[in-house]
Amino acid sequence: MADAISRRQWVLAAVERHELPLVRYASRLLGEEESAREAVQHAFLQLCRQSPEELEGRVAQWLFAVCRNKALDLIRGRLKHSRADEAELAGCPGREPDPAALAEQQDLAAQLNRLVAQLPQGQREAIDLWSEGFSYRQIAQITGQGEGNVRVLVHRGLKQLRQHCKVPV
Repeated sequence: MADAISRRQWVLAAVERHELPLVRYASRLLGEEESAREAVQHAFLQLCRQSPEELEGRVAQWLFAVCRNKALDLIRGRLKHSRADEAELAGCPGREPDPAALAEQQDLAAQLNRLVAQLPQGQREAIDLWSEGFSYRQIAQITGQGEGNVRVLVHRGLKQLRQHCKVPV
């Protein structure tokens, strides 16, 4: 009984810590929130079948990999049934209480989302995971690519994004 309670607490702690980053990541992959939430829910259901010992120190990587795989399955299913373009993701609102700061943050996020959406798929996905705080090694494990390739994708993506920035030095 105590083992079931600690396992439940482990899963709930993972949900609390990783749900929002997973939804953002899946939304960027899928282009809309409803399917993103389905992929995230799938990842957490799979987590319920795992033991804390098996995933010690790598819960986030594991969740992002499972979520990514489910998102790719949903994309494949979508492509089979319809060839319609995916809707562009609107900027995710922050939790800033100041309306002016919130509006500025939303404008910046929308602009950044548009720029990131223009990157090639591999660069876009690597940048998304990198911006969530994953290391190159973790991104490689999540995406199934080599660590060197991930470094190149992030570098090229950031270089391309910097070309659009007009920040005075």
